[in-house]
Amino acid sequence: MSTSPLLNPDFHIRWSELKPEHVGPGIAAALQRAQASIDVIAGQSAASLSYESTFLALEKATEELNAAWGKVSHIQSVADSPAWREAQNAMLAKVTGFYASIPLHAALWESLQAFSRSAAATAVAGIHRRFMTETLNDFRQAGADLPAEKRARLEALQSELAELTQKYGENVLDATNAWQLVVPETEEARLAGLPAHAKAAARRSAESKGLAGWRFTLHMPSVEPFMTYVEDAGLRCEMWTASSRVGALPPHDNSGLIVRILALRAEKARLLGKLQFADLTLERRMAKSGARAEQFLEEINTCAAPAFARECRELEEHKAQVTGGEAGPLAPWEIMFWAERLRQSRYDFDEEILRPYLPMNAVIAGLFALVGKIFGLSVIERRSGEVETWHAEVCFYELRDRSDQLLGSFYADWHPRESKRGGAWMNYLITGGPSADGQRAPHLGLICGNMTPPADGQPALLTHREVETVFHEFGHLLHHLLGEVEIKSMNGVNVAWDFVELPSQILENWTWERASLDLFARHYQTGARIPEEVFAKMMAARNFRSACSTMRQVALAKMDLGLHMRTEAVATEGEVEMLARSLMANCLVPTEPPAPSIVKRFTHIFSEPTGYAAGYYSYKWAEVLEADAFTRFQNEGIFNASVGAEFVTKILSKGNSADPADLFRDFMGREPDPRALLLRSGLAV
Repeated sequence: MSTSPLLNPDFHIRWSELKPEHVGPGIAAALQRAQASIDVIAGQSAASLSYESTFLALEKATEELNAAWGKVSHIQSVADSPAWREAQNAMLAKVTGFYASIPLHAALWESLQAFSRSAAATAVAGIHRRFMTETLNDFRQAGADLPAEKRARLEALQSELAELTQKYGENVLDATNAWQLVVPETEEARLAGLPAHAKAAARRSAESKGLAGWRFTLHMPSVEPFMTYVEDAGLRCEMWTASSRVGALPPHDNSGLIVRILALRAEKARLLGKLQFADLTLERRMAKSGARAEQFLEEINTCAAPAFARECRELEEHKAQVTGGEAGPLAPWEIMFWAERLRQSRYDFDEEILRPYLPMNAVIAGLFALVGKIFGLSVIERRSGEVETWHAEVCFYELRDRSDQLLGSFYADWHPRESKRGGAWMNYLITGGPSADGQRAPHLGLICGNMTPPADGQPALLTHREVETVFHEFGHLLHHLLGEVEIKSMNGVNVAWDFVELPSQILENWTWERASLDLFARHYQTGARIPEEVFAKMMAARNFRSACSTMRQVALAKMDLGLHMRTEAVATEGEVEMLARSLMANCLVPTEPPAPSIVKRFTHIFSEPTGYAAGYYSYKWAEVLEADAFTRFQNEGIFNASVGAEFVTKILSKGNSADPADLFRDFMGREPDPRALLLRSGLAV
């Protein structure tokens, strides 16, 4: 038996003991034991089959491997190094191949089907009945009914997809880290307009590399203020150009990978009897088909189009008015800069004025107070030294209910590092929940981001958009930590992909409510609330260029769906970009020169074998659901504990124990009303 620390099942993970050299032997041992368990299930006689020896045994067969590989993948995302990358990649094909082989195991499939047709199966009820049905559907959708030669091809295809998508993500990370812009001391004047906090961060970044001057990178806390405020258009052009080329230039060029990934996904769909990958992926999601998802996007597009055209025209006219030039398309590196000037002109509001009122520690404390009021939960931090973490900046917390029962724990890792991938995300390490014997085990999860870090003795002062992101990821985390489903693979966030963003996006609404802002938005020096006049301006500017924001999401979703529904049009690298731009044509802000698409750095859809592929529309789909669901809080009280309790019992605790449409109807008492989102966005006619 392997003694690899990766296989230690302890709830409190000893991160310091996990080394790259443990990956090979640890994962190999877990694979061997998982395969042995599956072979036992598959080798039973027909007379000995039971629910426990088939479906439940299959559920348990991969638990050790799931947990161990989850640790490996997590470390690689927050503490990437050549050694960890090599260790993970060495086992990636084996792990992926193993998971792909499960539904293609003919004898296993026969055992599952045989029990499902037995008289004993009729007695399986409740969540166990749904689990049995969902498992059978999973197997069929994954190719269990394919003939042997097609099953073998599907296994090979899945392994290759895992390797290609892993490489795609590595290229994006490496290309992001490979670029820097250093403004020397003698050219400080070129940084005119840059907020003091961003300038100080750039100074520290330069010093950390032994450089003089100010260093800027392609990490979001560096990019966003730079592109929004720096008056020097040449510098903005330089950063925009570098950002637009991430994943597009050797040695980190993703062009060829995209073509191959799309081709393999299309082949997978054909093997499984679907015309294209989108239909395969969406078959059991709320949208059901690529065509329905595209129809949904067109409906949003139509609603936003008039305001979108007006917003684009207004920005061009504003620049022309200020500069005395002719109105016309702006350069891509001018959009954020002139949009901010227009907002300040129209609303006398600069988002930077909010930063002093949004210190990270207060935001986190306010978030915890909020979930206490609404959901009856308490969050307790375990101090450094009590629980190991993977980095000194990482915090560890416990989540408890009103009776002080430990529901789960989580890690929070909020600031950027070069060894950490970009963006923000939630994930889980252990799924607990109730068990058949009446006991309940705690869950273990994590949330990560790349927020503005502390600077020069000051706390980390966030933008309001960063606060929204914190709330968003915590919503995902609650979905995991509050899961009360006995079957682990159906607990927490293991739901239809176009439903999974409802719990996260609904929490963002509280960052716009005065009463909830007062829980955490306090000046880091004086403790003062956001002044009423500033709050009024913030709310007035809330829907500034909301049509452009909507169209950006629609554009990305259209590109994603279109690439996976029209794959035959992308046989070459050049055709990928051509198709991507044509799919988004009526959703793009006109610029001169035209901006390339983000297809070569779109990690959401290309850095995992499936992930958000053919599913990026889910953000807008779930936004319709959450905007509507939040109207209950607006109508009955934003801190209404009874509504909060209903949201926990009917949504957050349910996982995949019922159809998501049924869960929504149970909470709202009716079908979703899309008008709630249009009203909130200022797009309702």
